[in-house]
Amino acid sequence: MVALQKFKNLKAVFQYYLSSPITHENVEKQLKLMYKTKLKPLEEHYQFHDFHSTRLDDADFDAKPMILLMGQYSTGKTTFIRYLLGNDFPGLRIGPEPTTDKFTVVMNRDERQRDIIPGNALVMDPKLPFKPLSRFGNTFLNRFQGSCLDSPVLRNISIVDTPGVLSGEKQRVDRGYDFAGVTEWFAERVDRIILLFDAHKLDISDEFRRSLEALRGHDDKIRIILNKADMVNHQELMRVYGGLMWSLGKVFNSPEMSQVYIGSFWDRPLRYDINRRLFEDEKNDLFRDLLSLPKNAAMRKVNDLYKRARLAKEILIHKDFSKFQNLNPKMLEAVDKMLSDDIAKLMAVIPAGDEANTEEDKMKGGAFDSVADNSTPFGHGRGEGADAGSGESEWIISREKEKYDKIFNSLGPVDGKVSGSAAKSEMLKSKLPNSALTKIWLLSDIDKDGMLDSDEFALAMHLIGIKLDGHDIPEELPSHLVPPSKRDICDPAFLEPETNFK
Repeated sequence: MVALQKFKNLKAVFQYYLSSPITHENVEKQLKLMYKTKLKPLEEHYQFHDFHSTRLDDADFDAKPMILLMGQYSTGKTTFIRYLLGNDFPGLRIGPEPTTDKFTVVMNRDERQRDIIPGNALVMDPKLPFKPLSRFGNTFLNRFQGSCLDSPVLRNISIVDTPGVLSGEKQRVDRGYDFAGVTEWFAERVDRIILLFDAHKLDISDEFRRSLEALRGHDDKIRIILNKADMVNHQELMRVYGGLMWSLGKVFNSPEMSQVYIGSFWDRPLRYDINRRLFEDEKNDLFRDLLSLPKNAAMRKVNDLYKRARLAKEILIHKDFSKFQNLNPKMLEAVDKMLSDDIAKLMAVIPAGDEANTEEDKMKGGAFDSVADNSTPFGHGRGEGADAGSGESEWIISREKEKYDKIFNSLGPVDGKVSGSAAKSEMLKSKLPNSALTKIWLLSDIDKDGMLDSDEFALAMHLIGIKLDGHDIPEELPSHLVPPSKRDICDPAFLEPETNFK
């Protein structure tokens, strides 16, 4: 009786939401109530959770969009995450051999205090959608963790880094848990699956093949990256791309292939920059696809619930009901009504196209700034990096100013400034990717007029040198790098020499 009363209460709440004005903001609430009042009773009545898929919790509906990265070891998965974020994240390990040995969920810190959250704690957090992963056992949970940091990118998405898929003799060693099963669980719940391939290693190992087979049924989520493409020349790149498509065709066994993006997703100088324009166009296409995830999250959840409801009905039709509860026409009728009427009403209120581009939905920060920001021409002896020279009264760049002024004057300045296109032609000689050059431009164009005077140009050249020396570009301009001629227009915080150093 208590369960029946609870069901009636939920149904009353659901009817209340349906009778109230349907808005984009309450779509997730209505999805939760729709599941609890119509689909979940059917699943529980016929033990759907026991023989197919675990029940959904509120966290499954409330979760941010997730991106799953997969690939064999040394294909650049972890580096790709660092490239997206523009920063290191806790637990980051990068190397040529398998260095990522865990499933790591990179998420925004929010109210969480710890940098690293162990797997056992993740599955116990009711605000996170990972509770069902506990069924894969302690061996898996010891290889599962959360990595938390403050990042504008992670305010809208979470990213799942996976262990490098093994090849050769290593793939014959048992991991101690169902790797393909965990992969399939994530595939059902994420919004994008990105498969990374190294331009120098196109072979698909047996373990990777099994992992790819676990992705079947989620082809619409898959995107493929041919990474480290700057390490081969343009002629070799054509052959590598053809080889990749041939290998993938044997695995996916489909006449249609997922979108393949070609590029080098790191901030190192390009070895062969003849394909720079291709890489930038490919990166922009990929990032535009990823930028659409937050605004399309509601539609994806509606679509997934629709697929789950149809799957539950199809599976139940082929089960031996002599071992189950008697067929309940009212429950099936409720699910049919949900599929035909309720979901249609929700889809009608979800904004499409540009209407969905609310400020809250827009992803910012990290490498996404180089796609979204059109204010830069890159839109469509330096000691220990940017901190070198801090504490000195002299502008550290003045030591090389004469050299930079010669380059500046050769670019034909007008009224003491060079245009964005002229500065870009010189900055491209560094062979740094546009994401790094965009960041350098945003720091150097202090007065934000789209041009560089001699001091700003010298600053840009200095920051390029810092990056080429292997150091990170600062997130904010340290006070000792601010040109004396610009200190009156900079944020007053820049004038405090003991703070804001990056």
